[in-house]
Amino acid sequence: MKVVVMGAGVIGVTTAWYLAKQGAEVVVLDRQLGPGLETSYANAGELSYGMTSPWAAPGIPVKALKWLFMKRRPLFIWPLISPTMWMWSAQMIRNCNDESYAINKSRMVRVSNYSRDVMPELIEETGIDYDGRAQGTLQLFRTAKQMKGSRADQEILAQFDSPFEELGRDACIAVEPALAEVRHKFVGGLRLTADRTGDCRMFTIALAEKAAELGVQFQYGQSIRSIAIENGRVAGVDTEMAGRITGDKYVCALGSYAPHLLKPIGLKLPVYPVKGYSVTLPVVDDAMAPQSTLMDETHKVAITRLGDRIRVAGTAEIAGYSNRLGPHATDTVKHVINDLFPKGGDLSQAEGWTGLRPMTPDGTPVLGGTRYDNLYLNTGHGTLGWTMACGSGRAVADLVVGKEPEISFDGLTAARYGQ
Repeated sequence: MKVVVMGAGVIGVTTAWYLAKQGAEVVVLDRQLGPGLETSYANAGELSYGMTSPWAAPGIPVKALKWLFMKRRPLFIWPLISPTMWMWSAQMIRNCNDESYAINKSRMVRVSNYSRDVMPELIEETGIDYDGRAQGTLQLFRTAKQMKGSRADQEILAQFDSPFEELGRDACIAVEPALAEVRHKFVGGLRLTADRTGDCRMFTIALAEKAAELGVQFQYGQSIRSIAIENGRVAGVDTEMAGRITGDKYVCALGSYAPHLLKPIGLKLPVYPVKGYSVTLPVVDDAMAPQSTLMDETHKVAITRLGDRIRVAGTAEIAGYSNRLGPHATDTVKHVINDLFPKGGDLSQAEGWTGLRPMTPDGTPVLGGTRYDNLYLNTGHGTLGWTMACGSGRAVADLVVGKEPEISFDGLTAARYGQ
């Protein structure tokens, strides 16, 4: 069986790996000149199993309005003349209720927990290095109100068997000793002990090399023009440089760009790009730097230790498909690292980055089959692509080769959008 995978980000590469492991002949197409060069390039580095939740949650519309007026705000919305953007936003708001939140979270956790369970097997088998650590995530609360508000989250974490610890100020410092320097700036935290960290791009590059050893053919610099349909099935993928690439089955793992390719063949997915920013800076004092991942609840900014580097990521900007990195775009994430770990890294050497997160209005990725019996989807992971990559890659690969997946696809497919 020959399978054509569209996309060489972490989602496409993990899918290709699991397909090749099961004996499929695999071709991966990507417009970039190597793997992991778009959304996978410089994300937060969190494997956020404990923080797997939809953005569409009760109370979010009110919070979002408040965020828009913060000096260092976590949310920007540009009033574009875009029916697609406003329709997606309206769908998201309709999911901001208790019933939808519970359904959507349960679907997301199903994929996230599966990924948590299968990723160690992949790492053990391949031996790849990706600056990984398994020291959990510390959600840091600057106010007593935030601390109190986390009790509802704790109930949900317990419901889904996600281990956690509620920590006072001193316990937070025991986990992240450098916080002793700024102990007056926070009151406590919530530690998600099952979370891990690692460099997503390092992982993607290393796994692509292992996949190539299994015979996976990576064709970089191949911009995909369209998916060809003949007699109710996918007949091939038309590229600008190599013409039509054919296979027996096809997997679309193109993140935010999947809707552009799928709409002309009648598949309308509400996957919209939500722009995020990060900076990466060198560690200059290990004792003053973070040891794992810390999430600043006030600014919604993640600080992650990646070997001898610090990755600081955050901000949600709804601005269409813009990849512009403005001169002040990373001011918020720079403020947070300087505020909490002022002696840990060298901000003068910070490398800025921006990427587009492929978000669905309900937070759940779009996985599995379509109306075309040889076309499968693996997209729409939002901020959790790195977290869900191994689980969704393995589950979709199983489906493609005809093996019974180890998780249910109920509520995960495009059928929930009437597709």
